[in-house]
Amino acid sequence: MAVHRLSAEPGNVQWGAFSADFTPVLEIESGDTVVVDTISGSPGQFPDSAWERLLPEHHEFITTRRQILPGHLLTGPIAVRGAEPGDVLEVRLLDVRLRQDWAWNMIMPLRGTLPEDFPCRRVMTIELDEKAMVARMPWGAEIPLRPFFGVLGTLPPPEWGTISSIAPQSHGGNLDIKELVPGSTLYLPVYNPGAGLMVGDGHAVQGDGESCLSAAETALTGTFEIFLRKNMSLSMPRAETPTHHITVGIDQDLDDAARQALRAMISLIQQLTHLPAEDAYTLCSLAADVRISQLVNINKGCHVMLPKSVLETGTTN
Repeated sequence: MAVHRLSAEPGNVQWGAFSADFTPVLEIESGDTVVVDTISGSPGQFPDSAWERLLPEHHEFITTRRQILPGHLLTGPIAVRGAEPGDVLEVRLLDVRLRQDWAWNMIMPLRGTLPEDFPCRRVMTIELDEKAMVARMPWGAEIPLRPFFGVLGTLPPPEWGTISSIAPQSHGGNLDIKELVPGSTLYLPVYNPGAGLMVGDGHAVQGDGESCLSAAETALTGTFEIFLRKNMSLSMPRAETPTHHITVGIDQDLDDAARQALRAMISLIQQLTHLPAEDAYTLCSLAADVRISQLVNINKGCHVMLPKSVLETGTTN
């Protein structure tokens, strides 16, 4: 299969939005590999002192392009030949690498999980040491790096119009699931011909919840193997790692997001094992973890992680 390279030059990047009207910047065949460069950060999200450290294409983009909606800088869309609404895009994450030696983090008024406690704006630079694979905080702490993309999504249904990249939806988008590291696979519903995969929101490291609003935001390069699945049908994103199945729930209400993710996991267990729903529910209670993806992007995200090992025996009733 072919290997493609998609740079983050201004013509390949959208600012803040998803839309079915976006024209693909690359078209591939199912099974091809794409190496995607991304950039991260709009003016005001990083300290003024960081301007001189911007990648050339990042500086060019934010000084020559206009924001569509508040949101992320996203590379794409990538069209897959033959993709039609109702299909599923299988996105295998082969590699994620840093493109720069720094990240930014911000607290913003009226945003984050605790806006009433932190009403002021604060932006900071975080140094990244790729050799040691740690983030060095301004106060001296070191945090192990685990880079991943916060935003991976297909283009949304045409009737949605142009939407901000901030809120995750059924097409994926700002999922902020830190388990989506190399070796993982993300499955996304397709709503438009070609699917239109978009990638961005690079995180050097993030805790579940992304509590203050942002992670260690940075520019990344990702390598993806992309397959078209006509034998699958999904209404919400789903993922897996070498060790776990992952189902996703998204809603403005965190309880409803958790219920969505649990129901999806019960359904998946039944598909894989033919267990009755009651047994699948019990299995979730005993072996699955319900985790908060993020709390700060309008829609809340939950994901349920079930070890694959618990399905290896007793798989038929």
